[in-house]
Amino acid sequence: MKLRTLTVILLVAFTVTANAQLPNITDSRVQINLPNVKGDSVSLLSLKGKVVILDFWASWCGPCVYANRDLVKLYKEYKSKGLEIYSVSIDENKKAWQKAVTRQRLTWIQVNDPGGWDAQTGARWNVQALPTTYLINKNGDVVGVDMEGKELEQNVKKLLEE
Repeated sequence: MKLRTLTVILLVAFTVTANAQLPNITDSRVQINLPNVKGDSVSLLSLKGKVVILDFWASWCGPCVYANRDLVKLYKEYKSKGLEIYSVSIDENKKAWQKAVTRQRLTWIQVNDPGGWDAQTGARWNVQALPTTYLINKNGDVVGVDMEGKELEQNVKKLLEE
């Protein structure tokens, strides 16, 4: 009986969390303004009006390297149609991050919050694992979390057509 009760409580908690309102990038609690590879600050809010993939990653993250390969292809296909990617690295080692950006041919916006797992940006966006991605529509609303592959591409295509 205790196990059944615990299962019901966890299911309800998950459902409530899953249906919680996703943020808009105009919300001051989730705004991001971090330095890019050249040291210039780039604001996520500056991308309002575009379809954006907000991507949290690190150079030492194996699954991130794999996911970046898919993002390279997606960006190549949809950049000219209005897609932007804003990648936040939580690398503490700036040189490792910059080297990974070059080696993986990541040509979209790359910024760094060097706090590792204690990075404030990741905490504000509730990043629990890497990679973590958020799909953001032209109005700045987060409309999807951790989509990948065909699902991500179909949703990007749909948002670009709106």
